[in-house]
Amino acid sequence: MRKNWLFLFLAIILVTVQYNANAQAQKEKYRNKANDPVEKLPYYKKLRWADGLFRAGSYFNAIDYYQQLKQEQERNVYLTYQLAECYLMTRDYVPAAQYYQEAYTYDSKLYPEAIFKAALMLKQQGEYQSAIATFNKFIADNPKTYKKLKKRSLREIEGCNMAMNSIKDPQAVNVVNAGPNVNSAYTELSPYPLGDTALLFSSMRQNSEVEVDKRRRDEYMARFMVSRKQTHVTEVDSFQWPLTFVDGNFNKSNAHTGNGSYSPGGDRFYFTRCAEQDSMKVMCNIYVSKFEGAKWSEPELLGEGINGDGSNTQPFCAKVGKKEVLFFSSNRTLQSRGGYDIWYSIIDPRNGTYRRPQNAGKQINTDLDEITPYYDSRVSKLYFSSNGWVSFGGFDIYSADGGPSRYRNVQNLGYPINTCADELYYIKDPVGKPDAYLVSNRIGSIALKNPTCCDDIWRIQYEPKLMVTGKVVNRKSQQPVEGTVVKMVDQKGDLQTFNSTDGTFGFNMSRGHSYVITGDKQGYSSTRASVSTMEIKRSDPDDTVTVTIYMDSIVHDFHVDNVYYDYNKSDLRPESTPSLDSLVNFMKDNGSLTVEIYSYCDSKGNDKYNDELSQKRAQSVLDYLDKNGIDKGRMIAKGFGKKFAVAPNEVKGKDNPQGRQLNRRTEFRIVTDVPARRIIFNSSKPGTMDQQERNLLINQNVNDDEPDGGDKGEPDLAKPGNRVNKQ
Repeated sequence: MRKNWLFLFLAIILVTVQYNANAQAQKEKYRNKANDPVEKLPYYKKLRWADGLFRAGSYFNAIDYYQQLKQEQERNVYLTYQLAECYLMTRDYVPAAQYYQEAYTYDSKLYPEAIFKAALMLKQQGEYQSAIATFNKFIADNPKTYKKLKKRSLREIEGCNMAMNSIKDPQAVNVVNAGPNVNSAYTELSPYPLGDTALLFSSMRQNSEVEVDKRRRDEYMARFMVSRKQTHVTEVDSFQWPLTFVDGNFNKSNAHTGNGSYSPGGDRFYFTRCAEQDSMKVMCNIYVSKFEGAKWSEPELLGEGINGDGSNTQPFCAKVGKKEVLFFSSNRTLQSRGGYDIWYSIIDPRNGTYRRPQNAGKQINTDLDEITPYYDSRVSKLYFSSNGWVSFGGFDIYSADGGPSRYRNVQNLGYPINTCADELYYIKDPVGKPDAYLVSNRIGSIALKNPTCCDDIWRIQYEPKLMVTGKVVNRKSQQPVEGTVVKMVDQKGDLQTFNSTDGTFGFNMSRGHSYVITGDKQGYSSTRASVSTMEIKRSDPDDTVTVTIYMDSIVHDFHVDNVYYDYNKSDLRPESTPSLDSLVNFMKDNGSLTVEIYSYCDSKGNDKYNDELSQKRAQSVLDYLDKNGIDKGRMIAKGFGKKFAVAPNEVKGKDNPQGRQLNRRTEFRIVTDVPARRIIFNSSKPGTMDQQERNLLINQNVNDDEPDGGDKGEPDLAKPGNRVNKQ
């Protein structure tokens, strides 16, 4: 499985191209006729024809005939499994998973590995929970066999969990498609930045199916192209229409060409040529051209053990310390760890010869495939792609410190650089910020067939690392408030949480957002801190903002200043808006609290009239809060007329306008603090956010059925009113 699988996208092989092309050739041979003779063949002959297409690598065309055969024998396990294999080879993960699972259901003893492959296909869709369950089923169904695959299943499960965690905490980068001027419907590979002004890469530049015709090979052979960046445009990293790269005699009409890399001094150019062989196979070798006499020499095949054994591809030449080293990928058998490995050869500075290639070692290479090496001499790191380490999907990008023979600290580059799809050919810009390129078949690629069939070049735009850190403090004691869930919400309502056990917290932020940060703990109300990254540019340096969240022990009675009404009216006066907005923020920041709204009148008018007027005033406040996003279920409006005056309406028998204005007021009382509504998501508790929200709703429904312990009568006048903290 691995050997054929790798040929789908490894190096410049472009097997997706080949498979599509061969399928089109078969279609042109028969489907353009009025009647396809194959469709009229008896079952066994049509099956032989479909199997022949499968063996020849014409998977897209084989699918057509296997589907026809399956209509005749719907539950035929062989046809079902062959369809799964075809969809696997064309990287169409959804039907591949479906047919593998179906084949396993039909006959698990005949195809015991089908359920393992189904799990792989679920993983490459990003269906991580389903993939974990399916890997576990494979392990449970084979208690005494398939030790190697069961060990790999555990690694794949670890990758699923790692991916889900990384998606929750993504890297501060944008990954964007390089666009239609670089990418086409077929595969693009081996991006190599030429400074910060142009991009060298390999492509067929075809957007429709092509027919394989050995007399017209130049139409479907991959070749070097170069695209310059557009200037005087607002879009970052926008590329011009590509041109054939003609600096040297590198492209060839009868071979796929790609994987270009200059030597550190720029006087040598290494690249790969892949020649077609029988049965749609290709063999790749590494070439070098030297800049001599103001032009590039005729490319020479590298010898001295670099070529000759297996397929050798993806050269990258770099300085490692004081040594000049040629890295490459090879599936040679001698000293191999398995599959494709990363190899290296030290270049002798005296005569330019290449020392015997060495395997990069077990710190890098696994029993599966390691490909597309790139070495960054500035930070002494090797970057490579592998499906043998713990990954998000198929191939992921990794980095390792050291080189050329000893490495440490192998790390997955994380989401969104890596996804459930395949990622290859990571390479940084040679100057400036650590922006980079990679090749991926992730959703969003320009696809000829299914959405993940073909590889595109993607641009990695590193963002400034923006963080907000801080502490949660008791306002009265100035001591840290432990066990607080700190919540950060942006302008879209997207929520992040931090379970602060010691009163400190930290969040990653992105450009172009406005954030509100609050604390959440039972028995406390919280202030808020606002942080904006709206004005930050991608070229700005990293930055960390520090804030403090103050927590107050909840008191049941408080009032808000400056909520006024005109005489004999219930409408809110305009100067009341700032104070009510402060209350809106308080209610949003403390989502567990339920309040009663008390409104009052002065002494003019009879009791019945004043009771009705004060009720309307309380309702006007409730309506204002409701209009601004506060759930009506958290508020109760009550009017008390002229009761409980806070200032004299008359002084020495004369009217007191100031006192009457103070009595035309609104106060608030916290009547419940519902713990089930308090913590929206707690990272210290088991379950996803959706699961915790379902539990929250269940608990809330239970609590709603219980008697409310809050005082729903008149306010306790023995307690002095406490003002809500102004934000």
